[in-house]
Amino acid sequence: MTKTVTTVRAKKASSVMEELLATSDTVAIPKIGDMVEGEVISVGRNEILLDIDGVSTGIVRGRELYDESGEYSRLSVGDTVQAMVIDLENERGLLELSFRIAGHQKAWERLEEMKEKGEVVQVQVVDVNKGGLIVQLGHVYGFLPVSQLAPEHYPRVEGGDKQKILERLQDFIGKEFSVKVIDVSEAEEKLIVSERATLDEDLKKRLKGKNLGDVIEGKVTSVVDFGIFVEVEKGIEGLVHISELSWQRVDHPSNIAKVGDTVKVQIIDVSNGKLSLSMKRILPDPWKAAAKEIKVDSRVKGKPVKRTPYGVFVETEQGLHGLVHNSKLERDEESGEREALEIGKEYEFKVVTFDPDRHKLGLSRKLGN
Repeated sequence: MTKTVTTVRAKKASSVMEELLATSDTVAIPKIGDMVEGEVISVGRNEILLDIDGVSTGIVRGRELYDESGEYSRLSVGDTVQAMVIDLENERGLLELSFRIAGHQKAWERLEEMKEKGEVVQVQVVDVNKGGLIVQLGHVYGFLPVSQLAPEHYPRVEGGDKQKILERLQDFIGKEFSVKVIDVSEAEEKLIVSERATLDEDLKKRLKGKNLGDVIEGKVTSVVDFGIFVEVEKGIEGLVHISELSWQRVDHPSNIAKVGDTVKVQIIDVSNGKLSLSMKRILPDPWKAAAKEIKVDSRVKGKPVKRTPYGVFVETEQGLHGLVHNSKLERDEESGEREALEIGKEYEFKVVTFDPDRHKLGLSRKLGN
């Protein structure tokens, strides 16, 4: 090997390819796309030269000096680094190398490692949009969705006004958040992080031994379009999603509770730093009880509670909400217009579909067919 290297270095006029071919029996010839290791022999303002195994010289220059991983930021002569081959011989007879591509690969490998290990890392907020925060982790940009913010950072806006949410989020620009990486895709250059995910263990400890399924009391602290927030311990809030408020259809959470109310809730999930609660699961499921008396083609009494473009929602005497589709309304023989059901007035309906497991009930005013 020593003799071979000495011979190669003596061929001052030979090209890099000739050098590599001359030593092919002892040195692996790199290909475009290979990662090679080299020693820094020169650091200039716009280029860095590397000695590759004492056989050839590689150059990293221009945009190829940019490094997402941060490993090549402060190189000195004598440092050993890796770079990717992008050209076997440039106009100067040198091996053309890239830190940019190598750094990109290293950066995304590191992100995958963070995800697998569940590491808590710091990110800085650099911008916002209506869906969340644009963050920077090292030299890589990622996204922190609104849904993955910790409760204390969640922008609670009455009515879910997107412009007001955006204004609240803008207050976070320049601030740092502790997060976990929850989704990585180098191919799509997608990085998703979560602040909530860092809170799981701490949240479970602060719940003081309470377990899934436990029924506890709490105070309503906020009412939003998608549910209500309930404080169950000092500084610990959970969400009762609108779908968990009642077995019946809920038009808006404000119809169920208001800020300051004391309510009973059941713990149904603790994940992603989020405490999920239910009010309806404490109560008997009326759909299961109704299954004993409601059958397809049977008759039920009920009162219309809401009109929609496609039909009318009816609350039956069993406490279930069913839909009378427009096609199931009677038509006036003379005018041809569909029957206008009066909100709050009791009518008789025919059951056309009933699925108690999925909480679906289809009704018809056409009682004869």
